[in-house]
Amino acid sequence: MSFGDPNNPYAQQPPEGRSGYAQQAPQGVPPQYGYPQQPSPGSPYGSYPAHGMPGGAPQLAHWGLRVGADLLDTLIVLGPMYALGFVDLATAADPETAEPGVFFTVGVLYAIAMGFFQLFQEGSTGQSTGKKVVGISLRREADGSTLGFGRSLVRKLAHVLDTLPCHIGWLWPLWDEKKQTFADKVCGTVVIRAPKG
Repeated sequence: MSFGDPNNPYAQQPPEGRSGYAQQAPQGVPPQYGYPQQPSPGSPYGSYPAHGMPGGAPQLAHWGLRVGADLLDTLIVLGPMYALGFVDLATAADPETAEPGVFFTVGVLYAIAMGFFQLFQEGSTGQSTGKKVVGISLRREADGSTLGFGRSLVRKLAHVLDTLPCHIGWLWPLWDEKKQTFADKVCGTVVIRAPKG
């Protein structure tokens, strides 16, 4: 008598839709990886190991990518303001006594609006324009979620801690295990590699 023979009272059919083998994802569907809820055992980085991506954890962004993103963001926010200021200067009757004019005022308003837009983007998606271009993302260290506008603003203000001690906080990611600035440590954030947008 074989498995599944109706004449064999000891043979049992597996429940319908199941087999004796473990369920697997359908072919062609990659396994889904999320941010681990608990830190990896033995990992000093919590959910974010310094190198590689075991368990689906993202790779931390290196210092050069962070600097590149910050330079791009600064250029996007302040570049047009200065350009419009130079237009005011060039059109003034006497450049030596010229005061800020309409173009510079428009530039300042643009810089303020773009600065808040960049903070909103960084808080809601983890990426300002510069971060998106270089392929990095700002995340909460504990669970990998985005910060939200308020926490992103607090982190931006906390960069004063990076600046005060001779700008050493800006260089701290070069040797820090989690590649964090002082502001990152205070706010509980990390910067990770992300697909370029």
